[in-house]
Amino acid sequence: MFGEWLWAVFTVTAAGAQTMRNAMQKELTATLGTVGATHVRFLFGLPFAVVFLIAVVAVTGEAPPLPGANALAWTAVGAGMQFGATALMLAAMDLRSFVVAIAYTKTEPVLVLLFSVVFLSELPTGTVVLAVVIATAGVLLMSWPTKTANRDGIARASALGVGSGAMFALSAVAYRGGIQASTADSFIVAASSTLVVALALQTATVTALLLLRRPDTLRSILRMWRPSMTAGFLGALASQFWFLAFAIQHAAPVRTLGLIEILFAQIVSRRLFRQQTSRMEAVGIGLLVLGVIMILYG
Repeated sequence: MFGEWLWAVFTVTAAGAQTMRNAMQKELTATLGTVGATHVRFLFGLPFAVVFLIAVVAVTGEAPPLPGANALAWTAVGAGMQFGATALMLAAMDLRSFVVAIAYTKTEPVLVLLFSVVFLSELPTGTVVLAVVIATAGVLLMSWPTKTANRDGIARASALGVGSGAMFALSAVAYRGGIQASTADSFIVAASSTLVVALALQTATVTALLLLRRPDTLRSILRMWRPSMTAGFLGALASQFWFLAFAIQHAAPVRTLGLIEILFAQIVSRRLFRQQTSRMEAVGIGLLVLGVIMILYG
């Protein structure tokens, strides 16, 4: 019975760690810029992912397999999409509140449904489709402009957030494809080894670009190693549990349940950034919660 809920436990854990990582990255953006704050999760997350993999190998006794061409291609696509999605999300946070910026990215489940059908041939159930529709309605309410709002700012934040959600959707589907293409016998080894490959690709690519184009940003990242280390750990922890969930469940239910991150973001927004939530945003959050409940009990 517990095994049926294991993917949900992984997903909720990932959402909680991701919320705290996003908060850390939001703070780092002011000093490091969008690209620098985005790179932190990869550069400082990779060592922790390697530690996680070593622990998994020690417990399971199974050595991680070398990724084949198919698995590597899926993982590379996921890694690229995830970097772009994170950068757009942090840019959106600069234009609107923390919790609403996160909400914009949560148009992702609709696109995950579509991409899962197209690329992985995973057909959703009626309950999943309805849950995603309800959750997306909540996102639209949360992002609806008020009479006093800066509509130009909202338009930019919406474009950035929805673009981020689309890239996160492609990333989720690609990562599930990469995990499924792994030759590992254990789903835990498959998920953990795929994560290490993804972070290694991201770290190598972005570090090389920064060395060539923006060496000052890289030096700033290294100077801020203490908060960056925390953000890297939280990012690696979140990714570890996302990958474990993708290994045993379709991407659409995982990412829809991941909408519970909105509740976590609401808590962080109130306590850390002293940002208030409007009545419309509260109704939107309620719809998101309803969608999450449908995913769990449907």
